[in-house]
Order: sequence, then C-alpha cells, then structure tokens
Amino acid sequence: MDCSKSVRKYPFLDLGLVNEPYAARLRDVCSHVIAGGRYVGGREVEEFECELAEFCGCRYAVGTANGLDALRLILLSYIALGVMSPGDEVIVPANTYIATFLAVTHAGLVPVPVESDMMSYNIDVNAIADAVTPRTRAIMPVHLYGRPCEMEVIREIANNYGLKIIEDNAQAIGAFVGAERTGHLGDAAAFSFYPTKNLGALGDAGAVTTDDAALADTVRALGNYGGNDRYDKIYCGYNSRLDPIQAAMLRIKLQDIDALNERRRAIAAIYRSRIVNKLVMLPDYGSAGHVWHQYVVRVGDREHFRRYMLRCGVETDVHYPVPPHLQSCYKNGVFSRYPITEALAREVVSLPVNPVCISLADAGDISEIINDYAC
Repeated sequence: MDCSKSVRKYPFLDLGLVNEPYAARLRDVCSHVIAGGRYVGGREVEEFECELAEFCGCRYAVGTANGLDALRLILLSYIALGVMSPGDEVIVPANTYIATFLAVTHAGLVPVPVESDMMSYNIDVNAIADAVTPRTRAIMPVHLYGRPCEMEVIREIANNYGLKIIEDNAQAIGAFVGAERTGHLGDAAAFSFYPTKNLGALGDAGAVTTDDAALADTVRALGNYGGNDRYDKIYCGYNSRLDPIQAAMLRIKLQDIDALNERRRAIAAIYRSRIVNKLVMLPDYGSAGHVWHQYVVRVGDREHFRRYMLRCGVETDVHYPVPPHLQSCYKNGVFSRYPITEALAREVVSLPVNPVCISLADAGDISEIINDYAC
C-alpha cells in the first residue's frame, strides 16, 4: 500500500480523548472533594472500595497508591501474618511487566519465573508444578493483556501444594472466567488504575481485593504507616493510600467499564476476522472473558512493520521489549533463560484497541492496512 498520501491518523492512545467524555463530571467530583476538606481517605475512598469489591464479587477492597504497592502490600501482609517468610519463593510468569517481579523482590521474597505459553502469552500452566520447591508459598498469575489465565489448573496446583494464589490483575479488570471475575479467582488480587489501563485514574492509583478479613486489615494497616491508630503503629509500615480525588474519579468511570470492555471485544473481533496477512500472527482469542487491554500481534521484522504502520498513520506500541529477567536491575540474578518469552519480546506489537480512540470502522481500515503489509 502506498501510504504517502494518507492523511487519516489512527492513534494508539490519546488520554485526553479518553477522558474528554468525563471532563465535566470529573471537575465536579474534584470540586466536591476540595470543598469537603478531606484530602486523605474519607467517603470517596470508602465508597469506591465498596463498589470495587461488589464489582469483583469480593468481601473486601483496599485502596493503595498504585498497582505495584498493591502487589507488594499483599506479600508483606502475608509475611506479617506468618504465612510467608523472607526468602520464600513466589512463582511468577517470565512474560510480564517488571512490576510483578519487583513486588516479590521488594517484599524480600524470591521470584521464580515460569516460561510463557506461546499462544496465550500467559504463564504456561503445564510448567508450574515443576517450579514448585519446599520454599514455594504462592503463585502469582498475571492476566496479561486482559486475558485471564487458566485458573482451574492453577487452582488445582495451588491446592495440591498448599500455595496462595495472588492475581496480578493490573490489566484485566472486568475480565471473567465462567461466572467469576478476575480479582476474585484466588486468595487476593492487585489492581492498577494507571491512566492507560482499561479503568484508568488521572494519576497513579491501585487496590487490593480479597475475601480474607485478616489480609485486608493488614494491607490497610501496612499502607497507613503500619496501623490505623494515629500515633501507635503495629508494623513498620508504608505510606500507600488511594487519593480521594482519584477514588472519586474512578467511581464515575467504573460505571462504564463493562460497556467499554465490550467495545474492546468488538474491535478485537474485527481484527480477528479481517486480518489475513500471514506475516502477522494474531493472538489466540481465548475465552469470551478477555477484555483486550492490549491487542498484541507478532511480526518477525517488528521494526519494519512498525515503520510501515506509522507511514500509514497507524500508531503502535510494544508490550514489552525486554523481559524482567533480562533487565539491568536483575543482571546479577540467577535466572535461567526463557526462550519463548524472549522470542515474544522480539516480535510482539500492540495495535490500537482503545474504544474511545478508534472506531469499529477504524479497526477495519487498520486491518486492510495490515493486509497490504509486505517485507
């Protein structure tokens, strides 16, 4: 395709455009919080926690400052409760964003990567049992790109070995397996509401969900300097609390998440049905519960493909070019090499899928542009 005369642009993500429909309501709730004079905690945080817990089908939700802290506080809480000890192991997928690894490291635990499944991009559930040792205490499945992991298998392994399941649900809010939503498929789950997520704040924000009252109380205490008493703290804690302005805005946007996720599914369905170029490998569709935080294809010559797409007005991104085990901060680690994960890192390309930034017609146009791609 000769794209030199094309004037049509297909943005990968425009956060201004994403938040424009909410602008008036977001200003109103911000003004309400400002006028109320409660700038840490308060009603907006409490209401959002209740609404998130109800949405996920959980008993408890605890707001945190960000998604990394949500993961880290779950692990630290299990240590405080005597479920884990420093030096214990947590099984993680090799193919993930680095926050999954960092949370384990920050808690004084040991991340044990397990290779990816080439088709789903998620953890290869058939390789998990081989990674279990006497020091293993938890499995941390990541519902990468919005696709739920094979939780029935993971649950069986966890039950067999007495392990906790901690969902990294940063990319999959609203996804489901059967009748259950992610965030309620294990013992605890961590959420990120980073602005680019399906449910995005206008800054950093996160949350933990669980049915475990003791865990919820400990997460809340650790995130509030170590306890809820103003001057007498139980733990040497942290300052990781959900901002009430962010909570107020998330309450508004949570109301639309199912509808927006459904539109992501519609865009993904167009890509699936219309992209026929053999040089571009489409993601395995997975279950109906996939929420398509990213629509990730694989291309042998990724940079050539991305340059072509950009010439045709289509912005793309890469999630993620360097796996955690190869990043500089872990260069002195004892990790093995993970050839499937490393192959994915060389080939993955994310196409536009945000339903506010592109339309169904746009997805059709992008499909045709891809079909005309040649090496």
